[in-house]
Formats: sequence, structure tokens, C-alpha cells
Amino acid sequence: MLLIEIGTDMDAFGSPDRLASWVGICPGNNESAGKRKSGHIRKGNLYVRRLLCEFAHAASRTTSVFKSKFQALVVRRGHKRAIVAIGHQILRTIFFMLKRREYYRDSTTDYEALSVQRNAPRWIKALTKFGFITPTNA
Repeated sequence: MLLIEIGTDMDAFGSPDRLASWVGICPGNNESAGKRKSGHIRKGNLYVRRLLCEFAHAASRTTSVFKSKFQALVVRRGHKRAIVAIGHQILRTIFFMLKRREYYRDSTTDYEALSVQRNAPRWIKALTKFGFITPTNA
């Protein structure tokens, strides 16, 4: 649903800030004479904003870099503002994934260790089958 709304061509937006502004997930900055007045999010695409907030809720409960960012923000800013901030971060991540045509690689996850953990029994079975190791050595 998200790709239907924003498309796959990120050259139409130019930068992640413009995409966030189009979605309406970037906070407004209304300051006058040193007083901060309002930090409400802007009007934008309601469907994408709702999707991003759902994604942020889900990401706040996983073991990812988004969870640690959420936990740091929720103490200072509150739950709802932290969700919007994580939604903004997810949108920026999606922008760069589509722009560079890359898969998502979380910085907190060791993908090599996961691959070894998942495939080790299969590798051991194959090595014993072809006689490289004996079952007593394994």
C-alpha cells in the first residue's frame, strides 16, 4: 500500500525531506521571539502517515535500531511524538532504500551470525554425508 501511494521513483521528490513534507510527517516549526508555539505535524497524505505510524508501533516492539531510538525519545517527548519521529525515520529509510535500490540492513543485527545459526545443521549434515567429517567428530 505504501509503494502504491509514494511510487518507486524517488527522483520525483528529490530528497527525503521533501517526501516527508509531502506525507506530512515532518513537524512544523513555529517560533517567534524565542518562544516555541506549535510542533504539530503538517497536513499531507493521510494514508501514508497512518501506515507509517503503524510501522512505527510495530518497529518499537522489535529488536532493531528503531526500538532503541523509540525508547530514547519516549522518555523525553512522550509516546505519540516518539511514534511520529520513528515514522519519519522509517520514511527516510524507505526513501534511501528505493533510491539506491538496496535491501534493508539493520545496524543492530548480525546477519552473518544469523546465517550461520540457520544453516549450520544443514552444513554439518552435508559434510558428514560426503565423508569430510565423521559423526564422532561432529
